[in-house]
Amino acid sequence: MSRVLEVSGLDGGYGSVQILNGISLHVDKGEFVTIIGPNGCGKSTFIKVIFGIATHYRGTVKHRGESIAGWRTDQLVQRGIAYVPQVDNVFPGLNVRENLEMGGVRLPPTLLEERITRALEMFPDLQPRLHDTAASLSGGQRQMLAISRALISNPTFLLLDEPTAALSPLYQEQIIERIDSLRDKGITILIVEQNARLSLARSDRGYILANGEVVHTTPASEILDDPHINEYFLGTLHD
Repeated sequence: MSRVLEVSGLDGGYGSVQILNGISLHVDKGEFVTIIGPNGCGKSTFIKVIFGIATHYRGTVKHRGESIAGWRTDQLVQRGIAYVPQVDNVFPGLNVRENLEMGGVRLPPTLLEERITRALEMFPDLQPRLHDTAASLSGGQRQMLAISRALISNPTFLLLDEPTAALSPLYQEQIIERIDSLRDKGITILIVEQNARLSLARSDRGYILANGEVVHTTPASEILDDPHINEYFLGTLHD
């Protein structure tokens, strides 16, 4: 199995404020990997460092064997990496179609249309709302739109920061199910998730962060079955 992401000894944060301390982890092709941990442990910061929107201090970050540490976000997108942030992930004043078009502003019109059609096939709930503003969508629909827009760039590696945060239980289930189904399209998934149980139930492996460090990693099923992890992490997870 080929390695999509390999991180070793990663330190990072925001400006001079260090959050991450020696993070090492990997994601293999076709995997669904979930990062969990208590509030403020650095989960979201890790995703942001990988995608070039938080500061990389030192350590190795490789995508398909090539160092991408310090790369610009547009370079990462061209390489097949996409990122869906937790907040501010849609343009509220634009309609659904316009939001999708923003995901492929550099694409030829015919190819852009093909990508929009494919995204709507994955998230059919958006089809009847094409001409409605993103501001008028429910929380779940906005998250579907954010993921759909990320897919317009045709990524093979998708980073998601708490995609089910503040959603109803029904939408939480739907969003995680749709994300998991993206693996059938050849997309590898790395997710930071507030609803740890829901995400881990569909994951191959999980990493637990605490105080900016990886403190445990194992197959996701073992995390779910471990009573100590359940007591200290799964019962009170927020970020």
